[in-house]
This record gives sequence, C-alpha cells and structure tokens, in this order.
Amino acid sequence: MGRDGATTEHLADGMEQAEGQDAGSPGRPRRRSFLAVTAAGAMAAGCRSLTARAPGTESTPSSPTADGERTRAGDPDWRIRSRGTPEAVQGYTDKVSVEPGERFGLYVSTTAPGFRVSAYRVGWYGGHQARLVWRSDRVAGSVQARPRLLGATRTVRADWNRTLGVRADGWPEGAYLLRLDADNGHQRYVPLIVRSTSGAGRTVLMHAAATWQAYNAWGGYSLYHGEDGAYATRSLAVSFDRPYDADGAEKFMVYERAAVVLAERLGIPLAYTTGMDVHREPGVLHGAAAVLALGHDEYWTPQQREHVTRARDSGSNLAFLGANTCFRRIRLERGPTGEARTVVCYKSDYRKDPYFADHPDLPTHDFRDPPGADPESSLTGVLYEGYPVDAPYAVHAADHWVFEGTGVRRGDSFDHLVGVEYDRVTPEKPTPPRLEVIAHSPLVWNGKASHADSAYYTVPSGSGVFATGTMRWVEALMAGTRDNGRNHGMDARTGRFVTRSTENLLRAFAAGPAGRTKPQPRDNVAELYPSSAH
Repeated sequence: MGRDGATTEHLADGMEQAEGQDAGSPGRPRRRSFLAVTAAGAMAAGCRSLTARAPGTESTPSSPTADGERTRAGDPDWRIRSRGTPEAVQGYTDKVSVEPGERFGLYVSTTAPGFRVSAYRVGWYGGHQARLVWRSDRVAGSVQARPRLLGATRTVRADWNRTLGVRADGWPEGAYLLRLDADNGHQRYVPLIVRSTSGAGRTVLMHAAATWQAYNAWGGYSLYHGEDGAYATRSLAVSFDRPYDADGAEKFMVYERAAVVLAERLGIPLAYTTGMDVHREPGVLHGAAAVLALGHDEYWTPQQREHVTRARDSGSNLAFLGANTCFRRIRLERGPTGEARTVVCYKSDYRKDPYFADHPDLPTHDFRDPPGADPESSLTGVLYEGYPVDAPYAVHAADHWVFEGTGVRRGDSFDHLVGVEYDRVTPEKPTPPRLEVIAHSPLVWNGKASHADSAYYTVPSGSGVFATGTMRWVEALMAGTRDNGRNHGMDARTGRFVTRSTENLLRAFAAGPAGRTKPQPRDNVAELYPSSAH
C-alpha cells in the first residue's frame, strides 16, 4: 500500500507483473502563481512531509473531493531541483485523467538503479502551492527501449513495459504532478488530472491535454516539426504513449498552474476535467456555474466545441484565459494503451488523411478554414491573428466590472502582457452580437498595425463569456513572484492587475449566469472597427 490508501503495484526485483500482464510484454502503449504570500507567511503556513508507507499498512483515505483542500498544509518541496539529461528519468501514464480511486499505469525509464514517485496535488495550501498526497515505495529502475516511429504519420511512441500500477484511492479531484525522484538525484514530472464526474454548481477547470501533446517534441517529433526541425517532416498524429519533453509538464506549469492556484485560493467550488474528457463525457459540464479554458488551449475536437457551446447556451459562464483557443480541429484515436491516446491533426496536409475521404466536413486543420469552415470567434468572441508579438496591454473600458478595484483608467497599459500569440475582434467573421471590447491594445505584427482585444459578451441563457485575447494572462499571475522565470519582463504591477481582474472574473462567474447579475455589455465594436461590418 502507498500513502493515503493509494495502491501501488510495481515490477521490480522479480515481483509479479501487475494486472495479469506478462512480465516480458510491452504495455503497448513554443509557442506563470500570482502574487505570493510573504516568505514569513509561507513559513507560518507550515508544511507536511510524507514518507513511503511500509507495505501492508493502512491509512484513512482523504476525501475524494476537493472540499477542505484549500485549508490543508502544503509541501514546499514539490518543485524539481535537478532534471539531468532527458535519459536520467522520464515517464508517462496510460491515462490522461482518472476518477478518484481509479487505477492507472505508469511507464518509467531511468539510468538510475531505482526511483520513487511522489504525487503532488496543485492548489493554494497557504502559499506552498502543492500538497504531497502519496509517495511510492522505492521501485527498481531500468532503461527502457528506444522509441518507435510509425512511418505513415511520423508518430513517435515509446511502447515501454509498464513499471507500476497505482490506484488513486483517497486522491481528491484536482491537477496533479507526479514527480519521479531517481536515485541519481534527477527528477521529472508526469501530469495527471484526477477528474470530477460532476461540475454542477461549480467552476470547471478544463485542462488542455491535447495541446500539451501537440507541442510535445519527445522523440524528435511534434505536430510542428520533425527531427530535422522542418514543418514538412512533422508528425501528422501524436501519441500520449510517450513522455513529455522538458521537465515533463511544461505547458501545464506555464499556462495552467497559476490559474489553478488562484482559483483554489479564492475558495470557490471547483471541478476538474480535460478537453478530451469533455469530448467523451460532457456530463461534467451539466449545470456548471462556469467553464474555464486556461492559458493555451488550441486543439479541440468538434465534439468538445459542441459540448462547451451547449454549456454556454444552458447558462454556464465561459472564460478563455489565453489566446489561440479552439483554433485547430482534431480527431482522437485509440492507441496501444486505450481509447483517445492519439491526437490527429494533418493541418495543411488534411487531404492526405484517409478519414477525410469519407468525412469531407471534418478535416483536421484550422476551424476557420474550408472545407467545414467554422471560425472560433462565434464561441470565443475573438479570433486568433498572429505570432510572435510582444506589446503592452491597453485598458479601454476602465469602468468594466472585470477591472473593479484595479484603479486603472482608460489608456493605462501593462508592458509585455500581450504576447506571444494574440486574438482580436474581427467583425467580418462570425461575431456574437453586443460584444464589448474592454482592452484594445495597439501592436505591430508581421509589419502590419493591428490590435489585441479582451472582449465580453452575453447570451440569452444569461451566460457571460470573457476572452483575454493574450496568451500571457495566466503567466502574468506569477509576475513579480518567486515563479517569475518565464514572465517576459512583466512586473509586479502587472501581476497585481491581472490577479485582481481574474479574481473579479472568477467570483462573478462562480455566482451564476453573469448576464443576470452584472451590467450588460456595451457594444463598441463599430466604434473601434468602423470599416468592418458587424
């Protein structure tokens, strides 16, 4: 038994293979939280260090819900101290998400003789920002096989033997970092979402696992480039049956973690899921107070989009805390370890997709492009325009309730907050009526003068929909704090502004349909874009 009731099965030192697998068979498997508490306050919050439970001992499992997590003691030692070489330690799970108590497999390769797994749940925790929920016993390590490259789609798969199985008994719903701690002192993360089965009355955090995988270049290939760095040799489909590159959870760490920490600090009722789960099990959105797409959520299936749109039209508020959201249309296919383990996106080569011949209205390319053109702006209110850019964020509607308490005036700006991708209102594309632009930020992209826009609209169900129009919004929650590593020069003033604005947004959206409780949007699109039809 592992800590807090989590069952651990591992394959080491002659132990029997878990769940009936033969010991020799494979499992078949680019583009940061906010203002922290003072150091003294963080120390006062205290910490709790858990160690591996001896086999056979028991513990009382914690509640499988997030209730009460906000006030629990955290563990400051959750960060990676040494990554080492990519081969030092790395791993992946056979499920992107699990329900509390569900079993999942972990596949690990390491040059060290052994390692442990520590499961950290991300949250507020008095400013420590994570809590150690479970730690494994020591597991014997081994170097696993080199990755496979599937020629037709240039898909990289690890196809490693399963190293251990874990049952998430007593793990509260939430976003987790499984940290692999190797005997050689090196560490890597493996992200895992312990998902909610119901989001009724709660704010649903929708993690962008498909986008994590699209940018993952482990094994030399991603949906952007091949081993030689060229677009022409990119993968046409990418697999979850391989580790993530870099620290193992880079996209989550940069574009999502700070939003999770802030939402948990506020104490609003939360639910956790992924876009892939919304694709398959939309029930988690039924009755949700709000649905949040986080800092970079680019790759969506048509089903995910349909289900999120339906939630909006049923009274759930929507917030898009990044840019470039819902830009690519994808298809999910099974892999060696189960359903929905492959993200398919042929992009400009969509005609080469065998599926396309019988489904010409479902090309795996940009939603806005024909055939099957369906620009994302009809949902988000804004349209992705360009990359890369670095520009100040300029406040337009300073009296908007999102900016309440920030002290801003029209024209106030925040350096570097617009980037590295941005969206703007594009009236010539499908755009919701009564759309209010609350930030209108001048910039130059690709030699052309343009703007990035933050926008807000409502629909007859009462739902409010807000889009930041910049990919740096969630990163800015960390500006001026100890986690300032990738903040592009954004300062503490920017961090305070974005933090307060996000608090206003989340509290209002958690209270129910914002269109019924907050002022109606003032349609100012024609004022800002007079030459475009609306």
